[in-house]
This record gives sequence, C-alpha cells and structure tokens, in this order.
Amino acid sequence: MLALAPSLLAPMLLAPLLLAPPAAAADMAAPATAQVPAPAPAAAYAAPDYTQAANWLCRPGRTGAGADACGGDLAITAVAGSGRTNIVSLPMPTAQKIDCFYVYPTVSTDATDNSDLSIDTAETNVARIQFAAFRSVCRTFAPMYRQVTLKALRDAMFGKASTADRVLAYRDVVAAWNDYLARDNRDSDGRGRGVILIGHSQGSGVIKALLQNEIEGKPVAARVIAAYIPGTNLLVPAGKTVGGDLKTMALCQAANQTGCVLAWVSFRDGKVPPADSRFGRTAVPGMAVACTNPAALGGGRAPLRMLLPTASNLVDNASSQSPWAKDITVTTAFVALPGLLSGECTDGDGAQRLAIRTDADPADPRTDSIGGDVMLGTQLVESWGLHLIDVSAALGDLVVLADSQGKAWLAKQPAPAPAASAP
Repeated sequence: MLALAPSLLAPMLLAPLLLAPPAAAADMAAPATAQVPAPAPAAAYAAPDYTQAANWLCRPGRTGAGADACGGDLAITAVAGSGRTNIVSLPMPTAQKIDCFYVYPTVSTDATDNSDLSIDTAETNVARIQFAAFRSVCRTFAPMYRQVTLKALRDAMFGKASTADRVLAYRDVVAAWNDYLARDNRDSDGRGRGVILIGHSQGSGVIKALLQNEIEGKPVAARVIAAYIPGTNLLVPAGKTVGGDLKTMALCQAANQTGCVLAWVSFRDGKVPPADSRFGRTAVPGMAVACTNPAALGGGRAPLRMLLPTASNLVDNASSQSPWAKDITVTTAFVALPGLLSGECTDGDGAQRLAIRTDADPADPRTDSIGGDVMLGTQLVESWGLHLIDVSAALGDLVVLADSQGKAWLAKQPAPAPAASAP
C-alpha cells in the first residue's frame, strides 16, 4: 500500500487551527461550563455590511464561474480497494428546502493578527473542501469574518505577543447570522426555514458561542436543525448527552433527531492524547469532552465516508496524480475512498476522542497512512491529533446526515395555512 506523509493535508487546509472564541474559556484545554454572557458591545465596533455580496464566501444564486466558493463542479472519483474507479456527482436539487450556515476554520494568511474581509484563495479553498458538498442538501451561506489569523496563532504557539481580537471575530459572525435571519431565513409564506450550523476549529468555537449567547433559550432555536462543530472541545457531564457548555441542545444520537449537536476531535486509533493535549481532555471536574461519531451516532465503530480534495489547490481542477491512490489519475475535484477508514468514539485514559484507523487489505493500492496531523516545522504536534481532517474524514457522512435531519425537521413542521379564497 502507498504510504502518505502525515503533513500532506496541511497545505490543503492551510493548517486550520483552533483559537478560543469569546464564549470559550481562556484555557483551551479546559473550557468553562458555565453559561458565558455575550460580550458587551464595544463603542468602536463597526459590523461588516453583510447586505453586500462581497462579504460572503457562499450565498445562494451565484452560479457563474468563480462567483461563489460553494459553486462549481462537485464530481467525485470513488476509488475502491481493488483500484477500480467510478466518477459520481452529488445530486443537485433545484430548490433546497433547508439552509446551512458555515463558519470556516483558521486559514487566513493575512499578515495581521485579525484578517480583513477580502476573499483570498485560503478562504475559498477551505469552503470548497469542507462546505461545498452540502450544496446537494441545503442552500449554502458562509460569511467572511475578521478571524484570528494563522500568523497570530503561530505567534501564540511560540509565546510571542499578539493583538488578536477574538471578540471581533465573534461579533462579525453574529452580525452575519442576524443578517441571514433578517433577509434569508423566511420562505415566501413567512415561515422560518430550518438551518444547520457547520464549523470547524475556530469556526466551531465561534458557533458554540453563537449557540450559547444568541440561540439557546430564544425562539430562533426552533429553527436550528442541528449544529456540527468538530475540532473544538464541547463539554458535557460525564456519561450524559446534555448539559455543560450547552444547556438544552443534546448530543445527536439518531439520524432523525433534530435540535441537537455533533462534536468530536480526531486522533489516530491507538494514540492517547497527551496529558497537555489541546483536544480531548478537560480538567473540569465531572465533565467530559463530547464525542459523536457521524458514521454511528448510536455508538460503536463504523466505516467513515471520507471525502477529500484531490489536489492542494481546488481553484485549478486540472488532471492530477492522486496522492490517495498509487498510479491512479483523478480528474475530479474530490476523491472518495470507500471502506478505507473507520472511526469510533473512545473514552479511556482520561480522554474522549474519535479514534480513526485504516481498514484496508495489504494489497489495496490506496494509501495506508492518511495525513491530518498538525506539523510545527518538522515536528509532529501530537496534542492536536488528526485535527486537519476532522471534517474531511467524515464529510460524506455529514452530508447524508444533514439530508436525513433536514427531512426529519421538515416533517415536524405544521402544514402551511391554506390560501384565502377570492371573494
């Protein structure tokens, strides 16, 4: 089998790394469980104008080439364990009945501690890699926001001073969410649309804060179909599915459950998160880090529907030699490797994580070492686990789940009132 360097995915996702949002704890390894109040408005804060299309990575209706980060071809080359390939395309309904709202991870390559609102290749690529596939299920919304940048994260990791403003990033997303609710979340009959919140890493932390401060306990909570927030520690009471960081949203345990949340952090099977791990561990008494396996919500090990980018630059969808399978040329933007990976939520050694392993035959031409580790120069950062593929390893499962949960939410909604007859 073909071996794959652990760092291969780093340029693809441009190292999306976690920074705590305003409603998370200062200690990222041990987030607080108490309800965190919304940050007080700053007099100097000026929200981006989200009525401007330029401040959105993804919005419905932008179909021209390059017009939308979630646009373009979504063809997938499925490479079987025999080496046989099959090109498939995700179904594209003409009128999606639900919405998806995405907050991207730490990808900005801007030279400042907080990014600007200009759409660069980094933001476009990560939206295509992690979010565009949901276009087959929902209308896709992804705002630009002034996130904490990779520069600021690197400075923090090396102990350098930083002026990064996490509250600014959070407030931008709140402004985008409120704009979405005001302009896009109602059908022609005035009824609110169901929406799935999707994030990763910094984006997941921001969504967690959004759920705590803007959604739980408010009428809009009834419109949240689910939240998918991998790559951040979500705390729940040990052995429970509700409570802790979120007070009313339970962990999803069935594909037809709605109003629930999925959260997980990924590590290689057999790898125990180190004692100082940023993910999978907490020092808060009585609490555990939530783990929901997108492929097996009820528990146990199950194959993961991995959906990976073919090349490091999805803007150029030219033919390329797939790094995932030896001597196989892939011409599509995405590649699937059915049956190669499996995952199971593991709770042991004081840590909770999604344990991912390869399950292929030795004669399998596909890779037997999936990348996804975080590298600091040439050094493997074991405390981050397989952070870079938290989403990609189970993206196919998430799209299927979004479709199932969306249909379940729609089935629970009352029928629209009949139109009044003409006098």
